[in-house]
Amino acid sequence: MDRNQQLIEKRKASSLGGGQDRIDAQHKKGKLTARERISLLLDEDSFQELGMFVEHRSNSFGLDKQKYPGDGVVTGYGTIHGRLVYVFSQDFTVLGGSLSQTHAEKICKVMDLAVKNQAPVIGLNDSGGARIQEGVVSLAGYADIFYRNTRASGVVPQLSVIMGPCAGGAVYSPALTDFIFMVEDTSYMFVTGPNVVKTVTHEEVTSEDLGGAKTHAEKSGVNHFTSPNDVTVLQEVRDLMSYLPQNCDALAPHISNYKFDEQKITQIETILPENSSLPYDIREVINCVIDDNSFREVHKDFATNIVVGFARVEGRTIGVVANQPMSLAGVLDIDSSRKGARFVRFCDAFNIPLLTFEDVPGFLPGTDQEWNGIIIHGAKLLYAFSEATVPRITVITRKAYGGAFDVMNSKNIGADINFAWPTAEIAVMGAKGAAEIIFKREIASAENPEERWKEKEAEYAEIFANPYRAAERGIIDDVILPSETRQKVVQAFKMLANKKEELPKKKHGNIPM
Repeated sequence: MDRNQQLIEKRKASSLGGGQDRIDAQHKKGKLTARERISLLLDEDSFQELGMFVEHRSNSFGLDKQKYPGDGVVTGYGTIHGRLVYVFSQDFTVLGGSLSQTHAEKICKVMDLAVKNQAPVIGLNDSGGARIQEGVVSLAGYADIFYRNTRASGVVPQLSVIMGPCAGGAVYSPALTDFIFMVEDTSYMFVTGPNVVKTVTHEEVTSEDLGGAKTHAEKSGVNHFTSPNDVTVLQEVRDLMSYLPQNCDALAPHISNYKFDEQKITQIETILPENSSLPYDIREVINCVIDDNSFREVHKDFATNIVVGFARVEGRTIGVVANQPMSLAGVLDIDSSRKGARFVRFCDAFNIPLLTFEDVPGFLPGTDQEWNGIIIHGAKLLYAFSEATVPRITVITRKAYGGAFDVMNSKNIGADINFAWPTAEIAVMGAKGAAEIIFKREIASAENPEERWKEKEAEYAEIFANPYRAAERGIIDDVILPSETRQKVVQAFKMLANKKEELPKKKHGNIPM
């Protein structure tokens, strides 16, 4: 056979993975093949494959008769929006996408290249787990990947897209990356599967309920983004990449053709209800400040009492962290603290300025919270903000009570600019509770205790339930009208564009875990 023709035939064999029958089976499940996924993820004709002809080296348990070019994973590099990315895509048609020693080596090679060349790495996961026939070397392969995930953390963005099974030790690579995407009905993640759970705990549970996309989006918080199918999830990955820089030394892309509807300047005045105890949707406030249609919420279905996500202001990427009064009145609890802290640390690692919208009545009380460590978990958000050196702006829209006020990017933990609306209430606690404590004896001895309580509540509110005492002390930089928020934020971020701040020299901090 002609040498050139031989190469063409080998490429063709590799492109078929486990064969046409298995490709057809993959399609019947509503899933794309490994190469189809890469084709949709990357810019057209940009993919350059590496390791197409790699085969496993095991002869045990009949594996010598089951060799496929590429060994169950397609690896290489290409571009998204014209920018370099590295990618690996596991091929379920080849031995269930199971990870062998050589399979792992291919993944490690592109991860090493990603760090050397300072570009993001995206993993498309669809695997039955470690290749059992290879024993410990497949487990060592996972450890090699975990090690590189950790070393790359904070150096280049790492995205994991779960597009099929991801079980056992395999789940820890995505867990070490920055963001996880999952597909409804076809992807799942768990350390131990339903059968093991049933054997050990006698619980009956399906794969979907144990570790499906919805479960991890709403209950565990493992899943950041949920999509209905393979095509949509890959489009969402491409969209998210437009908000992210290439590495920790770069800035995110600047979009020059941004739009902002000037009508939102007046609309923002009508969002807050007159009664300060009534809820409102903080997303409406966010959307009145950022560029039109630019908000990309992260962890939308988890810990809904805090909202985090990426947005743009005059075409530049920012990270948004906001209390959500529509859920648990916007209090901070264990899950919202973890969610916020993780997002803040990502933004700080990759030079993304932070905009905080604050309306927080405090931390969620109760034995469940205390016994499960609200002290430690709440400190994570405090630590994350305190550690962040990117430009940081806070806008207090309404309540800012107690320790939660400190935690939500306050001036005294390093925020650069802090604004408050006239509706802001900045105090140790709400007027009702404060009056009950401060004037307890006076209220108890009054002829009409209820009336005296209301009088003292009004007195406390007059003095403290406003932004002016904080402004007098410089804890708030300016009290602004809601309609001025966009303009003030734009100007503040421009002023902070060249901010330089370094943390004290150390190996690393010891974040509360």
